[in-house]
Amino acid sequence: MSGVAVAELPRASQTAPIPEQDDAPSAGAWYLIFVLTLAYTVSFVDRQVLNLLIGPLKADFGLSDTRLSLLQGLAFTFAYILFSPIFGRMADTGNRKVILLGGIGLWSLGTSLCGLARSYWQLFIARMGVGGAEACLTPAAWSIIVDSFPTRLIPRAFSIFLMGPYIGGGLALIFGGLLLEAAQGWDLSAVPYLGALKPWQVVFMVAGLPGFVIALMMLRIREPSRKLALTETKPERMAIAQVWQVFVDRRDFYGNFYAGMASLVIVLYAFPAWMPAMLMRRFGASAATVGVQYGVAVLVTGSLGVLCGPVIASWLERHGRVDALMRVPMAAAALLIPVSIALAFAQSYGFAMIVATLASFAYSLPMALASSALQLATPNRMRGISASIYVFVASVMGLGAAPTIVALLTDHVFADERSVGLSLSLTCAVAAAISAFFLSRALRGYRRILDDAAG
Repeated sequence: MSGVAVAELPRASQTAPIPEQDDAPSAGAWYLIFVLTLAYTVSFVDRQVLNLLIGPLKADFGLSDTRLSLLQGLAFTFAYILFSPIFGRMADTGNRKVILLGGIGLWSLGTSLCGLARSYWQLFIARMGVGGAEACLTPAAWSIIVDSFPTRLIPRAFSIFLMGPYIGGGLALIFGGLLLEAAQGWDLSAVPYLGALKPWQVVFMVAGLPGFVIALMMLRIREPSRKLALTETKPERMAIAQVWQVFVDRRDFYGNFYAGMASLVIVLYAFPAWMPAMLMRRFGASAATVGVQYGVAVLVTGSLGVLCGPVIASWLERHGRVDALMRVPMAAAALLIPVSIALAFAQSYGFAMIVATLASFAYSLPMALASSALQLATPNRMRGISASIYVFVASVMGLGAAPTIVALLTDHVFADERSVGLSLSLTCAVAAAISAFFLSRALRGYRRILDDAAG
């Protein structure tokens, strides 16, 4: 089975393999992907709209770049990583539809509450609420997708789902910038409770509304049956000791995979977090201009990259590269090294936008493939926990560390907010190099899993 790994476990507990010939996906499966992609899109609107509000937040609360980065990173990430393993285990043992339904409603409420914040610490706590609730999405969604689609279409399903961050990040910039500009001219003084809100608060309030609609759409989703081994007659939970043993036996894959993807995610989060500020500070562009232009670039190239990944992997598999699901991520990480370095030499707004566009395509290219490789290499009843560990390490480095590393370099090394582009370039180039190193090692571990499954 080209590119698909089957974890070797005792027959009593094995919840894969997946048959070579699968039925076509149902209409319900495509509806599932549609709703989950909307949910993922909205989750990134909710978490990234803050990136365009750096100016008014800095002015209203008197914040440094470092304190702002804690709102972007630590406030969200602390709760995100705290709840990720909890939701991962729940996804392996419980009803994934219920988990998703509750999480979407809670993070939408948290985003709206950000708009009611009257102090830095109130906003910090509200951001923690958003992060804790959003931790449910990846483990529950990944697990339910794999059980809803035939093996041959799992990378394609993931590529559609993983368009969400790029659509959401783009929309957050596009509509966040336009809404911020428009709200500055609104007179809400006659509206109860809303009259005292500042424009940035209005943006948060509006950003939280779509999630409630998506939560209602989730009601029509049906929980799929879990895919089982041919010898099983009912789904059996894996004990924690069995889960741990799989990680130990396959540590050459799992350890290097998590380290490599966590480093790559630094680039994915650092660019959207600080590229708008770099364009506004260095070249004097307005928030609305940057929001529309950079937002469109992220939306188009990010979506194109994540959709192209499975196409490139399929082409490589047809030419004998059965390890394509991990080979493409390694190549993408290597490509991001010179792209990130080029940002340090940007002397014009146009050149900086070209670099940002290339980076958006490159860091989105491997995401669906890496997710598919991880899920297909992992037994069914530990897919949620494997995804939650990925969320954990990626969140610590990407959501938590990436914005703050850039801010610390800007505040304490270059000591000039106009040098944020240099900080961003240095951070992303080093992270991409580390990612390429670990993913090359993960590639060897993944090939061993493929060989074991074939033999």
